[in-house]
Amino acid sequence: MNSEEKEPKTENVKNNTNQNIEKPKGFFKKIWYSITKIEKYPEMAVEGVGKALSYIAKLVAILAIVLCVWLTYRTYDMVNTGIDYLENEFPNFTYKDGILQVESTEQPLIIESEQFGKIIIDTNTDSEEKINEYTNSISEYSSGIVFTKEKASLKNGTVAGTVSYNYKDIFSGMNITELNKQDIINYANSKQVMTLYISVFITLFMYSFIMYFITTIWYVAIISILGLLVTVILKMRMRYVAIFNMSVYAVTLSVILNIIYLIVNIFTNFVIQYFQVMYIAVATIYLIAAILIMKSELIKKQAELMKIIEAQKIVRKETEIDNNEEKSPDEKKKEEEKDKEKKEEKEKKKKSQKGNLDEPEGTNA
Repeated sequence: MNSEEKEPKTENVKNNTNQNIEKPKGFFKKIWYSITKIEKYPEMAVEGVGKALSYIAKLVAILAIVLCVWLTYRTYDMVNTGIDYLENEFPNFTYKDGILQVESTEQPLIIESEQFGKIIIDTNTDSEEKINEYTNSISEYSSGIVFTKEKASLKNGTVAGTVSYNYKDIFSGMNITELNKQDIINYANSKQVMTLYISVFITLFMYSFIMYFITTIWYVAIISILGLLVTVILKMRMRYVAIFNMSVYAVTLSVILNIIYLIVNIFTNFVIQYFQVMYIAVATIYLIAAILIMKSELIKKQAELMKIIEAQKIVRKETEIDNNEEKSPDEKKKEEEKDKEKKEEKEKKKKSQKGNLDEPEGTNA
């Protein structure tokens, strides 16, 4: 019977301990808490810097994926448009051992396209002055390409200035020594072109993830410094690490707004001029709100503690009065007699000490 009675008790203890142990918060739950439950910031900040950085890395990864899907789609659209233009309008060309030759009687060949901007083709010139002149002319446009004998210079709206690529450097990495117009058309229409899009997506993802992650951490650092100043003004003692972790969760809504803004910008070309200022402002408001909530909770706890102390004092006095009332007359007399005896002993000791002090010198002799 005893063993049977003990078993359910141990099971109840285990259940209670399991209930007390808080389950780790998932990524999406943290997003929800970061936006709607600011009072949970200290609780999430306690998990440490590693958890906070892991959380922001996942959030930035979502942002990078959205950007890379769009850029990969644009690459796909540009390739299809370019192949169509190459097949129907572009003159025949051949490439061999780092040299490009375009079969056209008119060179330089100048083409203006809505998709690619200004395109200049001149594979006959070796003059650096002429090539620089072509490069400068496309720099005035939002985008453009210059094809010369040994290299191509690319101007894009997302990159400042022009970037040049040697044909030999590009095609040697692909183990291509010879190429012509029909080879490119055949490759673009084959299934092998999927490897191109996959490599483009991976490259863009790595680049955009690193850039966005560094930028976001920089914003978090700025916001955390502002939060530290607020704690100094409010005379709150907080470790900077805790404020930094809270800043990571405070930046959640700003990152999500950045994702939404990016999607809207993709489809509508809608631009917000001071978006980065709003980005920091929203995150700072969230962090300051969390710090103020912590301050108010601290004041409430101090007030509750003072009430508890006062209540304890009242209870002690009441218990003392109750104890005195519960005592019998004989017990009270005994206590009074003990108190008198203690007082008499104290007085005797004082008199003896005074007598010793008043004795003249040499009495002991």
